[in-house]
Amino acid sequence: MKQVKRREIVRAGTTVEQMVRAIADMIVTGVLLPGAKLDEISLASRFDVSRTPVREALRELGAMGLVGREPNRSAVVTNVTGAYLHSMFEAMAELEAICARLSAERMTVDERRTLELEHRASARLVHARAEEDYAAYNIEFHTQLYRGAHNDHILELVTQTRARLAPFRRAQFRLPGRLSKSFDEHDVIVTAILQADAQAASRAAYSHVAIVSDASIIFAAPNAGN
Repeated sequence: MKQVKRREIVRAGTTVEQMVRAIADMIVTGVLLPGAKLDEISLASRFDVSRTPVREALRELGAMGLVGREPNRSAVVTNVTGAYLHSMFEAMAELEAICARLSAERMTVDERRTLELEHRASARLVHARAEEDYAAYNIEFHTQLYRGAHNDHILELVTQTRARLAPFRRAQFRLPGRLSKSFDEHDVIVTAILQADAQAASRAAYSHVAIVSDASIIFAAPNAGN
């Protein structure tokens, strides 16, 4: 099992989004194991906030499938099975492939230019091994693909699915060499879109998410059943 160092995450004025991210990361990396209780009072003290944002954070974690709660009981960390996680990544790969294909067909000249420029600029984050900054950029990169498809319904579906997988996708950047590999995979997608090669863009996006799935599940494996 991969050993994960506990990080200090207490901050005054922590937002709901920061709490969701911090708790989700602890669940995915095994700091919080399935069945662990998430007490509202303890969390409020840890993050230096009131119980109201804690409840909101737990609701969002519940929507991600990472936390479960029965009436009148404390929230607990759920056991995300390997099979369920695989099914979510499979759906994500299909949706991203659709978005990349449509982006190759529908992106405007300005959208393509922005995609290319920001992709090239992300190389400096890879060279600097800036995991957090690259992870933030990665979200923007994929959002550009979703919006470039110019289909509101697909945008809604893919955004919802991404939200549930966010902690697992973020975990991939902890793996040695993953930043440069991610950049190379993005490069194939960007090249296909710039060439308006819809099928190549679709294949590259599907392959990219499949690789992300394999990388991310490494972290979930100790906690995920079959």
